[in-house]
Amino acid sequence: MSSPDPQVRAARNLSAHPSPDHRPSTTALRAGESTALRGPVVAVTGAADGIGALLTERLAASDEIKQVIAIDERRGECADAHWHILDVRDPAIAEKLRGADVVVHLALDLDLETDPAARTAYNVRGTQTVLTAAAAAGVHRVVLCTSAMVYGALPDNELPLSEDAELRATAEATGVGDLLEIERLARRAPRAHPGLNVTVVRPAVLVGGTDTALTRYFESPRLLVVAGSRPAWQFCHVEDLCSALEYAVLEKADGELAVGCDGWLEQEEVEELSGIRRMELPSAVALGAAARLHRIGLTPSPAGDLAYTMYPWVVSGSRLHDAGWRPQWTNEEVLAELLEEVAGRHTVAGRRLGRKDATAAGAAGATVALLGTAALVRRARKARRRI
Repeated sequence: MSSPDPQVRAARNLSAHPSPDHRPSTTALRAGESTALRGPVVAVTGAADGIGALLTERLAASDEIKQVIAIDERRGECADAHWHILDVRDPAIAEKLRGADVVVHLALDLDLETDPAARTAYNVRGTQTVLTAAAAAGVHRVVLCTSAMVYGALPDNELPLSEDAELRATAEATGVGDLLEIERLARRAPRAHPGLNVTVVRPAVLVGGTDTALTRYFESPRLLVVAGSRPAWQFCHVEDLCSALEYAVLEKADGELAVGCDGWLEQEEVEELSGIRRMELPSAVALGAAARLHRIGLTPSPAGDLAYTMYPWVVSGSRLHDAGWRPQWTNEEVLAELLEEVAGRHTVAGRRLGRKDATAAGAAGATVALLGTAALVRRARKARRRI
């Protein structure tokens, strides 16, 4: 959360230590009070953890927000929010949203280890319930958070993509099918509920206490590069995402909003900055192995996740920029933080290894070991069929 600007600090100091020549006038105090009273009441779902917790703290500390309603299945740490403990799929949430002007829906499960069917049931049903409940409660704006992954990672993508670019992703990567369905719900909601405005925020590769297939890519002993691919890396720090969400809450920007660091890094720059060498594989080998390893349960990431390390899906963020928003983090700074976060972790093909496993397998040898395991599993299955 950013520190107060000098004018705010000066005002606070004067308030704490008034002098005869610098006493805040009654008129000024009333003006400040009326500004606070005019601010929106904001409800945040998924408020106890992760991005939801960060945003709840940020909004609760803002002079532009009248009140924060925090909703989750457990109580979080923000003492200045008004808490309701319930599952977002519970229709009773409509009553909890009464009096809110804006809802920010962040109760999503994109955990790599979650059963895909259960994950989809939670994400899609939860979003449906929140949109319907918000309309019933008289909320005028809902802010949803998906990902720039919905644009798809394709070799003919423009660099960068505009917010209006077609959503060409498929449901083959982790959670992307859920995000595409949430995007469809966002488009339908204003037609089904006239008067309800829906804003969708789409961050680039999210970093800052996150665990995704794309952050695990940097836990590998070698950076897998598919021959002939053209990666372009753009990151988004969670602090920048929260500030973009605040812009949406305060109606400084609306519609579809892409958010990320300015520009992007080429694969060679990532390798130089990270100090991690590449391991290049032919496309057929890399995609085939990823699909087989996922199918037999050795890795949590489907083959579709690889596309996002092969082709560009960089976004311009022009709508937020036009509204005056700027990222506080650069791609280089976010990558450095990510490398600090994953230090000591060992992942190959999306699968976390213990320290002993990684040391025994070696660098490129770890990947070979996994591929060999897949081959052994296939042989075992054939042997069982012959018996």
